[in-house]
Amino acid sequence: MPEFLEHSGTSWQGQKVKHQRSIVDHIDPRLRVVMASLFALITVLSQSFLSLCVAVGVGFLLAVLARLNLKRTLRRVLAMDMFMIFLIILLPFTTPGETWFSILGLSASKEGFLHAVVILLKAHAVVLALLALIGTLSATVLGHALARLRIPDKLVHLMLFTVRYLEVIGQEYKRMRRAMKARAFVLRTDRHTWRSIGYLIGMLLVHSLERSERIMDAMKCRGYQGKFYLFDDMRLSQKDLTFSLIFIPVLCLLIGLNFL
Repeated sequence: MPEFLEHSGTSWQGQKVKHQRSIVDHIDPRLRVVMASLFALITVLSQSFLSLCVAVGVGFLLAVLARLNLKRTLRRVLAMDMFMIFLIILLPFTTPGETWFSILGLSASKEGFLHAVVILLKAHAVVLALLALIGTLSATVLGHALARLRIPDKLVHLMLFTVRYLEVIGQEYKRMRRAMKARAFVLRTDRHTWRSIGYLIGMLLVHSLERSERIMDAMKCRGYQGKFYLFDDMRLSQKDLTFSLIFIPVLCLLIGLNFL
């Protein structure tokens, strides 16, 4: 089990982070999850360009306050942009409206271009806010915060186990790949390669199933009954109240800008 779950009385503020400490780290994780969810919901439902531009600015400000690593954050945002680039390119040609320009007989509409810009602004605002407020939480702290917010236990357990054992499965995959390379296996586009990759995936699934059964047996031996006991101490402080008094008016502003 992760260290956070093993020791009773451990405060969530003792989490190990991979970024520089900031004022955002001192805010209650439950409040960060709630505010990030409200911000994402309001941003996604917004249609005003002014509101979306302000939302992007708020997301950028949160990223600065959270002291996110610039290169890592930029890499993640670019990865999202690469995922959306085809959608942004195709929307002007698939959305009906006033013709903006034509290429090879295909007409691009202004409405489609504006719709693409709206989607792009929404995505950047939400991603920056999530990276700043939730991305700076460790998986165990996030799981405990969700549990404190009365999220179903099964979903919380599933998230915690997934995060915990994805790395374990990844290490098992690397070990098996090294064994294949030691036997002079080289990836090619032939039948032998595809069959070997199939065997690799099958063995990885078998090993994962066997490991999950061993883990379940070990947990039952330690008295596991389908519930994690939360020994963390999450209490609202003056900093949380100050953050709420600042962030809630910002959310109200985003809503109000849609009616201007």
